[in-house]
Amino acid sequence: MEEAEMQLKVKKVTDKFTESLYVLANEPSVALYRLQEHVRRSLPELAQHKSDMQSWEEQSQGAIYTVEYACSAIKSMADSSVYFRSIDSLLRHSIALRERLGAAQGRSTIAPQSKNPPGTS
Repeated sequence: MEEAEMQLKVKKVTDKFTESLYVLANEPSVALYRLQEHVRRSLPELAQHKSDMQSWEEQSQGAIYTVEYACSAIKSMADSSVYFRSIDSLLRHSIALRERLGAAQGRSTIAPQSKNPPGTS
């Protein structure tokens, strides 16, 4: 009987010990201490990541501005094709007028000479 009684007492002691360890491990102050320790270890790394992200954001904002500026310049160039076509048309028209004017001036200088008989100048 003494052995059964001893086993019962050992079981009670181990159960109480297990319960005490469980309470101690799950006590709020221990949990807060663990959180504080976690924050203390991970905060410097998180601060560095935040700093890196801010730097990358500034760099990407600069790159985005550059790309948007280039896109607007290209769009302006594409929109100006109408003006270039108009300039091309006006240049072709002015070249044609110059050729006509030159031809007309050539005829007008030749025509008076042909009206005068040769040797009567």
